[in-house]
Amino acid sequence: MTRKPVHLALYDTHADWETGHTTAHLALAGYEVRTVTPAGEPVTSMGGLRVLPDLALGGLRPEDSSLLVLPGATRWDEGDELAPFARTARAFLDAGVPVAAICGATAGLAREGLLDDRAHTSGAAPYLAMTGYAGAGRYVEADAVTDGGLVTAGPTEPVAFAREIFRLLGAYDEKATDAWYRLFHDSDPAAYAAYEEAVGR
Repeated sequence: MTRKPVHLALYDTHADWETGHTTAHLALAGYEVRTVTPAGEPVTSMGGLRVLPDLALGGLRPEDSSLLVLPGATRWDEGDELAPFARTARAFLDAGVPVAAICGATAGLAREGLLDDRAHTSGAAPYLAMTGYAGAGRYVEADAVTDGGLVTAGPTEPVAFAREIFRLLGAYDEKATDAWYRLFHDSDPAAYAAYEEAVGR
């Protein structure tokens, strides 16, 4: 079965550590990962890595994608520069294509109204409350939350974020996903063999 690409949104100051587990292990599961920037221009991560993207945001269509991943960035809290990515997330969800947002990207989605009717999490409830959104009652104190095709997580939970994405896409079966999580989150040495066996390596 041919899988549609996963699209990773990137913009200046994006947080390097938040999506590495997700993209690496989706690629190992057979997904092509394509990078998207505001106008197709190179961007620089929070860690100083310069990325040359595959396409511009204006050329991204939900029907061409399996998932849109939105990492955090200081730019999410510095004005409306990244609002077009939140609007694209709305278009994806409206089309039935999942979205995953971590850290500051959750605030962008809150401002767009996408968390008003979905269970969600972030770095902290007061952080999202500062957006003035109407979904505070749906906030969940958890490492990562999936609801209505949307995955959310805080900046300290990149492994849980990836776990929820794997489950949402069916990238790995539950046995492999559980073993993977125990290996990368809990440093459980017994999980390595279980993971290798589960993915047939």
